[in-house]
Amino acid sequence: MIYVFHNALYGDAKGWARRFLSFLQQYIPGVMNPHTKVVQQWNKFFVISCLVAIFVDPLFFFLLSTLGDKKCIVMDWPMTTTMVVFRSLTDLIYLFHMLLQFRLAYVAPESRVVGAGELVDHPKKIALHYIRGFFFIDLFVVLPLPQIIILLVLPKSLGSSGANYAKNLLRAAILVQYIPRLYRFLPLLAGQSPSGLVFESAWANFVINLLTFMLSGHIVGSCWYLLGLQRVNQCLRDACKNSGVPGCMKFIDCGHGNEFGDDSNGAWTNWSSNENASGCFTSDAFSYGIYGQAVNLTTERSIITRYTFSLFWGFQQISTLAGNQTPSYFVGEVLFTMAIIGLGLLLFALLIGNMQNFLQALGRRRLEMSLRRRDVEQWMSHRRLPEELRRQVRQAERYNWAATRGVNEEILVENLPEDLQRDIRRHLFKFVKKVRIFSMMDDPVLDAICERLRQKIYIKGSKILYEGCVVEKMVFIVRGKIESIGYDGIGVPLSEGDVCGEELLTWCLEQSSVNKDGKKIRIPGQRLHSNRMVRCLTNVEAFSLKAADLEEVTSLFARFLRNQHVQGAIRYESPYWRSLAANRIQVAWRYRKKRLSRANTAC
Repeated sequence: MIYVFHNALYGDAKGWARRFLSFLQQYIPGVMNPHTKVVQQWNKFFVISCLVAIFVDPLFFFLLSTLGDKKCIVMDWPMTTTMVVFRSLTDLIYLFHMLLQFRLAYVAPESRVVGAGELVDHPKKIALHYIRGFFFIDLFVVLPLPQIIILLVLPKSLGSSGANYAKNLLRAAILVQYIPRLYRFLPLLAGQSPSGLVFESAWANFVINLLTFMLSGHIVGSCWYLLGLQRVNQCLRDACKNSGVPGCMKFIDCGHGNEFGDDSNGAWTNWSSNENASGCFTSDAFSYGIYGQAVNLTTERSIITRYTFSLFWGFQQISTLAGNQTPSYFVGEVLFTMAIIGLGLLLFALLIGNMQNFLQALGRRRLEMSLRRRDVEQWMSHRRLPEELRRQVRQAERYNWAATRGVNEEILVENLPEDLQRDIRRHLFKFVKKVRIFSMMDDPVLDAICERLRQKIYIKGSKILYEGCVVEKMVFIVRGKIESIGYDGIGVPLSEGDVCGEELLTWCLEQSSVNKDGKKIRIPGQRLHSNRMVRCLTNVEAFSLKAADLEEVTSLFARFLRNQHVQGAIRYESPYWRSLAANRIQVAWRYRKKRLSRANTAC
């Protein structure tokens, strides 16, 4: 009977556990790629959360202040509640990030050497990789030690002699936890994560560097305030030992500002009026060293005033490498001053150096433009160009720089993979499909044309084609306005999406033949001459296709380009073919009128 009952109970428990796990399974996400957009957005949010977290911890030091008239240390309880809430929120975000690491694929270390970057997406391998890495450090970082001490330990010790030890425990917990937090957070604030860069924008990295510098001043100022308060506390304890006031160690702590102890025997009054205790709030009775200004600062009731001045002090010492400070012989004070000097040197070497590089990068293009302009001026002076030509050259250089920003797109694209080059060209040259001539063409023909397009810049008044000159290129207008004027003086406006020199495409098809072995040959001695003049009404940004490149395209796709629909689109859209058709219609009409007039005269 017991055996049957045990089996039934065990079976029910096992089934219940299986159902519970299956219920949770549907809410557990699968393995995620670290390069997806959602993960990248989460990383940016997490970096901001980390910045808030390491900003909040030093604020716990400002919860403590002193009451100069009572000669005791007090804690700001309303502000303490706010700090606990903020710290708990950042801990929850960090805990969620830890759980995410168990479902986030990682790049295999062995694949990084060969540059393949293979992702490991097996759940067990991901979990083992994280546990063997930073899991235990993250676990220690996320422990709510300050919250536990503030909510459980301090309430039992405030107003008694044990409050000093409880507060020391709180400060120690914050400082001990803060070091691994910085170890984990600083690489993220630098913009790097295991999956790559968090902030790819130069402005974002500049802001992160600036915030890191502010964070350093915040930490130094907060530690200076805390150590100054510790020295005031030490002075009060020394004064208590020399005062002879019974139980004065309890009077050093005022709790939340209302625990002033039992004054039935006048001990509290004696302690408040004690000369040695009063001397602790002047810089003469105790060797405070670099904490001299912090003594009076601890008596300020406004936490904003205490924090603002401490932040200013931190900025000042980092910027000057503590050059205006002379520490006392206290060992801790000397070490703190040395740490400020070392931190200042590190910041100037890293953060300020990065900011300087960023600012130089912003002005690098402007410097390159100035150097380019100087070289052009020297060349024009050496060649003794007339002033009108110099003016046009300067205008062309300015517009060319404004259009390209000094970046050579051809060299930039050539270093990319072929498929990526094709996609980029399709995006950059998507205006090609706006032209009706090319809207009817297939992607292979358009890709072949886009591979041979070259960027061109024309200034206002430039002439792209002359009447009677050889047509050597097709020009696709990207930005600006052009006017095409025929031999009859009639102008046709051309703008974005239009093309000039399109007659070259039909001419390349007509002035060629195919020999017996199937190879296409050119008929020598024949060139296409323009019957119109094309000039720029404004500055024009365009792409050109040379005749040699166009001949190569027509040789590759001759059958498709000989299609009647494509030929019809070319002839219908082209101002050249329109004017040619109009001329032929006029000639035919005049010839017909002459024939009719001759027939009437003969009758």
